[in-house]
Amino acid sequence: MSTTNKDLLTRRANAVPRGVATATPVFADRAENAELWDVEGRRYIDFAGGIAVLNVGHRHPKVLAAAKAQLERFTHTAFQVSAYETYIELAEKLNALAPFSGPAKTIFFSTGGEATENAVKIARAATGRNGVIAFCGGFHGRTLLASAMTGKVLPYKAPFGTLPGQVYHLPFPDGDVTVEDSLKMLHFLFASDIGPEQVAAIIIEPVQGEGGFRIAPPALLKHLRSLCDEHGIKLIADEVQTGFARTGKMFGIEHSGVEPDLVSVAKSLGGGFPISGVIGRADLMDSVPPGGLGGTYAGAPLACAAALAVLDVIEEEKLIDRANTMGERLKARINGWHKRKDILPVSTARGLGAMIAFDILENHAGEEQRAGFASKVCAKACEKGLILLSCGVKGATIRILTPLTASDALVDEGLDVIEQVLVELA
Repeated sequence: MSTTNKDLLTRRANAVPRGVATATPVFADRAENAELWDVEGRRYIDFAGGIAVLNVGHRHPKVLAAAKAQLERFTHTAFQVSAYETYIELAEKLNALAPFSGPAKTIFFSTGGEATENAVKIARAATGRNGVIAFCGGFHGRTLLASAMTGKVLPYKAPFGTLPGQVYHLPFPDGDVTVEDSLKMLHFLFASDIGPEQVAAIIIEPVQGEGGFRIAPPALLKHLRSLCDEHGIKLIADEVQTGFARTGKMFGIEHSGVEPDLVSVAKSLGGGFPISGVIGRADLMDSVPPGGLGGTYAGAPLACAAALAVLDVIEEEKLIDRANTMGERLKARINGWHKRKDILPVSTARGLGAMIAFDILENHAGEEQRAGFASKVCAKACEKGLILLSCGVKGATIRILTPLTASDALVDEGLDVIEQVLVELA
């Protein structure tokens, strides 16, 4: 009996809770680089990359070869029971790439939420403090502490009752909110709710992912670094979505010249295999006693082997440079749409490297976002064979996360689909 997307949607509804949403009605059968085929044999161009997981593309030959070689040796021992060289080698490579000066150490986990939570655990252990400051619109994961740090109530917080305390949010500079406004609110926070001597960490995405690909202004990051130095607070860069060449640097924070104390990583590190980690200043990382960190599957052997191959691919195929050239191509096309009056009104492009987004607007005359409309664009694009994701505080943003290994021809083909949708929905 043949399987169809419709059949699987019915089975999914009966077997899987609705709390885990799926952006498209497409069920994957196979994939290659920046293309995916569903169970009915239909081809799709992939502009989502598994939500920024596939910077080196689906099934990169070098990643597959590394995983297969590891598979022939062993699949699991638990690093806390019998350690293995690939974990150490991967930590050594990330320590060398760390976006801060001085000695670094790295520990591995499985998901991005684990990475952000453990970065906070390390900061708390190092400082003896509890407070955490995050930003509105930020996304740091779905576990309880990560949900508390995430700056969006729906759908991430509302149903779950009391979340961990001593987590505070500041407005993120965007539009009417300036860097000065954010810093003024920080000082209000210090005066009214929690003193700086009680704050363990400030966590921020160099470019907000779920929040709409909004770039953290370098001036803000520099002020935060100064305040952290003044008060003994640890600065955490959440690089789960921005890391590993996506922004045209290995890490997004590098665009600002600001050095964080801790960096949470995940997504594209594994090239499709689940792995995350925290890279931190060595003295901070060693503040936690043995047994305080880890996880049964944390830094799994297959994922470590794949991640080593991912780092090789980024270097050998010059994917940092590729991200910048791809980003210029995307921006040029989107900015061309912004000038047109015969299509759905859109903003100019924003982002760093190939982490590019644009907003659907209410009209051609202004910059007011058309709330909730981006999902309609994505649904229409899917009908035409393009996997595309929305994001943003108002649900008006289209984000592009094409594998960096995609050809110019494939990128242009995907952009053609978006343009067709913008014309049809005008």
